Amino acid sequence: MVTRVAMWSGPRNVSTALMRSFGARPDTLVVDEPLYAHYLLATGLDHPGRDAVIASQSRRWQDVAAELTGPLPDGVAVHYQKHMTHHLLPEVGRDWLGELANAYLIRDPAHVVASYAKVRGEPTLADLGFVQQAEIFRAYGGPVVDSADLLRDPAGVLSRLCAALGIGYTPAMLRWAPGPRVTDGVWAPHWYASVEASTGFAAYDPSPAQVPDRLRHLVEAAQPYYDELHAHRVTAA
Repeated sequence: MVTRVAMWSGPRNVSTALMRSFGARPDTLVVDEPLYAHYLLATGLDHPGRDAVIASQSRRWQDVAAELTGPLPDGVAVHYQKHMTHHLLPEVGRDWLGELANAYLIRDPAHVVASYAKVRGEPTLADLGFVQQAEIFRAYGGPVVDSADLLRDPAGVLSRLCAALGIGYTPAMLRWAPGPRVTDGVWAPHWYASVEASTGFAAYDPSPAQVPDRLRHLVEAAQPYYDELHAHRVTAA
């Protein structure tokens, strides 16, 4: 039996570090943002490495869905799929999600907006993925992890997450070798410098978020969706 974990995360989270954590398991195969090429083609957005991303992945969401629910190499017990929720555009079918163990990685909207504003000056609510996360959660359920809880107590939260997914927890998930991975998306050189230098989860930073005044309306718009999922989060306690 293979457990196919679809981890739905917004941007500016610890999603790549969590992918590293699952990738450190000897029984797990990870896949990095498999809907990215379709998203770029459908939206026409000009992201760093756009052409390389489009060339590196299946471009039709139907093909991606088939790959994510299809055969896997021998010895794989967990197929960990790192997804960005904003890649799940309205035209993307949802039925295939029912074949996955859906899970959710959330972060306080103020910190998401403050971080996102440093790399893209005028994000929209759709860019942040909170609405899409709530949509998937309402339809399919599944465990929720708050990135702040994860950074405060990686072992405790990962243990509870694995239990909720029906897979065994291993301390191997707490440490990994530095450097790139062949499973990283081709966009890694643009975004993954910090995780490539890491060997484990960073320490939790309690500093308050510095949200630009012009973007405070985004925090207010995203807050109800975050609060909805936060109420269902797994904790170490």
